[in-house]
Amino acid sequence: DVFTPLTDTLLADRSKINADATAGTVSLSGNAQVMDAADGTATTAPGGATSVRLSGLAEARGTVLGMSLDKMDSVTGQTVVDPKGYLTSLSSVKVATEAEIGDINKARLLLKSVRDTNPKHGPGWIAAARVEEAAGKTHQARKLIQEGCESCPDNEDVWLEAARLHPPEISKTILAAAVRHIPTSVKIFLRAADLEHTDAAKKAVLRKALEANPTSVTLWKAAIELEDANDARILLGVAVEKVPHSVEMWLALARLETHENARKVLNQARKALPADRSIWIAAAKLEEGQGIGSDLVEKIVDKAVRSLAKHEAVVSRAQWLKDAENAEMSGAPLTAAAIVKHTIGIGVDPEDRLRTWADDAAGSKEHGAISTARAILAHALSAFPSKRSLWMQAVELERSNGTKQSLDEVLAAASERLPRVEIFWLVRAKERWMAGNVEGAREVLTEAFAANPDSEQVWLAAAKLEWETGEPERARVLLQRARERAPSARVYMKSALLERENKHYNDALNLIEEGILKYSNFPKLYMMGGQICSEDLARDKQNLELARKFYQRGLQSCPSDSVTLWILASRLEEQAGEFDSSLRGGVTKARSLLELSRLKNPKNPELWVEAIRLERRAGNDKLAVTLMARALQECPTSGLLLAENISTAPRVEQKSKSADAIKKCPDDPRVIAAVASLFASERKHEKARKWFERAVVLDPDLGDSWARYYAFESESGSTVQKERVKERCIAAEPKHGELWCSVMKQMENRQISIGDGLELVAKKIQEQKELATVG
Repeated sequence: DVFTPLTDTLLADRSKINADATAGTVSLSGNAQVMDAADGTATTAPGGATSVRLSGLAEARGTVLGMSLDKMDSVTGQTVVDPKGYLTSLSSVKVATEAEIGDINKARLLLKSVRDTNPKHGPGWIAAARVEEAAGKTHQARKLIQEGCESCPDNEDVWLEAARLHPPEISKTILAAAVRHIPTSVKIFLRAADLEHTDAAKKAVLRKALEANPTSVTLWKAAIELEDANDARILLGVAVEKVPHSVEMWLALARLETHENARKVLNQARKALPADRSIWIAAAKLEEGQGIGSDLVEKIVDKAVRSLAKHEAVVSRAQWLKDAENAEMSGAPLTAAAIVKHTIGIGVDPEDRLRTWADDAAGSKEHGAISTARAILAHALSAFPSKRSLWMQAVELERSNGTKQSLDEVLAAASERLPRVEIFWLVRAKERWMAGNVEGAREVLTEAFAANPDSEQVWLAAAKLEWETGEPERARVLLQRARERAPSARVYMKSALLERENKHYNDALNLIEEGILKYSNFPKLYMMGGQICSEDLARDKQNLELARKFYQRGLQSCPSDSVTLWILASRLEEQAGEFDSSLRGGVTKARSLLELSRLKNPKNPELWVEAIRLERRAGNDKLAVTLMARALQECPTSGLLLAENISTAPRVEQKSKSADAIKKCPDDPRVIAAVASLFASERKHEKARKWFERAVVLDPDLGDSWARYYAFESESGSTVQKERVKERCIAAEPKHGELWCSVMKQMENRQISIGDGLELVAKKIQEQKELATVG
């Protein structure tokens, strides 16, 4: 560029001209032009230069643009332009950069060299056409691909590319020419059929295609899809003659035929394809679909296995199992069972059969193929009838996926095979009892007695059945017989518990003393004796001493299993003033007992938590904090202590303590539930729900987690969410948890259901929360 310096005078004149431009006229030489208002003519100011009207230029530009649009709209063969959308379309035009243009030119040169070197190379023509298409040169792309068709008339891909680049009507002509050059090209015929708009025209194209390619399975499929059922059957009849190697054609024809004709079709298919198992499986499904028994189905599958082996068709056991699962999914469980029965042992070493078959059954269950899993387990049990693990797997399968009748049948078979295994008798009796069939449960237990006359579990189960169905006298008789025929510490404990529940406290204490004489190292007898004296009898000094003696004897006789005894003894001393108003220093004696217990049972988090709670109940919060610090030093990874630390910490410290607890015990359900309760208190409902869910999944047997979850949903969730938690808790049947046991083991709550117990524990949690808020 050349820059010429201008004088100041010229620059000043230009500025003046720009300022006067609002008048509508400007002289090209810089001289102003004066308009005559009468006739609209322009006069030139001194200087003699010619003037131009700017408004006239704008009008002229609009006129030229309009003429261009009219010309494009009226000329035949050119694209019709929408004047309203013209500017919008201009904004969508892609402007290629110099780099892109350079790349396109390089590609053109390279592909031109390819075409010149080998003009019969179809991919070169296709690539060249696509480069031009990408560059926006559609006309040039069409021209190149037409040259390609002339140079490579036997290349179907070139013809198909030409059809793609042209409009539909021209594409039809191109494909017609292609068919003349390559009459055996299936792709060209299919593309030509796709271009037709009516089924009749598509059928005509495909019939011509089949005349030229009678053995093309793809063309037959395309033609059959356009026909109704009757015409499709006729076409399939011709198709299986032309392409007898197509299994799909045979099976499709068999599905459209009647039962008798389908049999004939499948017989012909077996002759044409003796090494294909799918035809045999289809024959078995056909017979099963007609309601014919399993004998004929098994016969067909057995014959199939032998025929395939004869023709040396290699089919692995995994493939057969997959076929069985597919058969079950298609509604043919008998066929699936027959396949399993005749193929499950293929390629399995004798020593690996039990493990392999158990894994196969578990895998089929995961895939949702329950009948297949059931058949695998049935076959495995026929080979290993005395394997308890297999029977348990079969029971779990029926419990989770079967009916009550099928579960009862499996349990009956398991009890018959393994009569000395009490669990099958007990589960069968419980299932009948839960179904409301008390007499049936009694019958099962009677049979169990005959097979296991000295079984503690059977005696206790029979007593529990009578106990919980409102027959305490029958339960008492059964427990008396149990003490005679199968005496044990648990039998004496249950006998005393029955008397305690019926408020026969002296009988209960006598049974406890009798049990202690025989089983002095069973701590629950001492616990129950102390609880009867301190909770059920009159709260006086005499009963206080009796309770103390029970706990002292227990601590002496059960030194290795006495944590709960220490806790009960400390609570008794803490409440001693309620038995005798003259007694003082209950908290001091309780504190001394707990300190002694920690010396004899070091690193026990339950004792530390009890000591901390004792100080909080006594109002010694600072001492409780000190004890918590010592406890966490001694038991740094105790989930019980960490959860207690979170729930009792000041609000400002709870988050940091939660983070620390999660790092130390990431999978402890008590810690997870405590964190969830923290989120709930902060109104972070979704987070709280997620953490409660994690807690109940980690340990479904912990009732405290279920109760906290239920309390949360009762307060913040919907009725549906609350009931869902309740249903899952009932299914899980939790039996542990501090709060859970404290409520469920109260005498007045022993007969309540899990659902009612869940509501009581949740109510207690809510009351504790309200008390903490008030405090």
